Amino acid sequence: MRTFQVVAGGGPVAPATRQVPTPSAGEVLVRVKASSINARDLLIVSGRYSIEVPPGRIPLSDGAGVVEAVGDGVSRFRVGDRVVSTFHPTWLYGRFPEWGELHGTQRDGWLTEYLAVDEQSLVAVPEQLSFEEAATLPCAALTAWSAVSGVGPGDALLVQGSGGVSVFALQFARLAGARVLATTSGDEKARRLGTLGASDVVNYVSTPEWGARVQALTGGGADRVVEIGGAGTLAQSIDAVAHGGQIALVGNLASGSGMDVTRFFRRAATLRSISVGSRSDFERMNKVIGRHGLRPVIDRVVPFEQAPEAFAHFENGPRFGKVVISH
Repeated sequence: MRTFQVVAGGGPVAPATRQVPTPSAGEVLVRVKASSINARDLLIVSGRYSIEVPPGRIPLSDGAGVVEAVGDGVSRFRVGDRVVSTFHPTWLYGRFPEWGELHGTQRDGWLTEYLAVDEQSLVAVPEQLSFEEAATLPCAALTAWSAVSGVGPGDALLVQGSGGVSVFALQFARLAGARVLATTSGDEKARRLGTLGASDVVNYVSTPEWGARVQALTGGGADRVVEIGGAGTLAQSIDAVAHGGQIALVGNLASGSGMDVTRFFRRAATLRSISVGSRSDFERMNKVIGRHGLRPVIDRVVPFEQAPEAFAHFENGPRFGKVVISH
C-alpha cells in the first residue's frame, strides 16, 4: 500500500510503501478515503513537536474511510461501514484520563491507504457527510464542541481567526443560539465569517488592541473566548473576556510573552484547557451535526499524491477552514 511518513530532521513528508496490515482480534481494517491536517500535524512533520517523533512514523490523527475487514470478536462495525477516527484512541467516556498514545506520534496515523485500528477507537460517519467532510471532525470539530460547551442564547462567544477549530466553534455556537464575534486579518475572511453567522469581525492587523474593541462591541466582554494563539494572544483575550467569563485554551500557535496574572485575576475569569474530547463526546456531537445538517467548511481538498503540497498550503495559506487530503 502507499503511504507517507515523517523524515529525520523534519521536512516534507516522504512517500513509502508498506504491506497492507491484517486486523488482529478486536481490530478493523479501514480503507482510508480521506484525512485532514491539524496544526499539531504540521509541527510533527517539521520536527517541531513537543515530543520526539521517530522517522518513518505515518502522520495525521484524523481520517475517515470504510471498513474492509474485521478481526475476531469485533461487534461494533461490519464490513462496508463508514467510520472516522477518534483523536484519543483510548478515551471512551468520562473525565480526561491522561495523554495516552496518539496517532501520528506514538502510533502510525491516517496518511496511508489502509490502517488497522481497535474498533473502540472509531465512530460512525454522520449520514449526510462525505468522507472528506468526516475527516475534518476528530480533532478540530470535537475541540470546538468541547470549547463552546455550555454556551447558549444570550451569551457572546469570541473566536480567533478562520482555522478549523474557530470555524467549527462559530458554527456550533450559532446552533446553540449564541452571538459570535471573530477576529481575522482581511476583508474577504471577514465577509465569509459574517456569512457563517459572526455578528462582528475585528481586524487584528488594523486593530492590534482588539480586546478593547470586543469589550466595546459586547458592552462588557465575551462570555467565552476560544483561545487559539496562546501566549501570543492571551493578553488580548483577557481584555476581551467578560468579568466572570471563560477562556477556552485550545492552542498555543502565536509567539508572545504570555499573560499578566494580575490583569487576569481582576477579570475573575476562568482559564480552561481543552484536550479535544472523548468518544462519547464525539458521538453526541455527531448527533447534533446530523440533526441540524451542519456541513464542515473545507478550504481545499488535495489528492493523496500531493500530500506534501497540502502541508505547504496549510503552513503558508491563506486558508479558511480545513485542509483535506483525498485518498
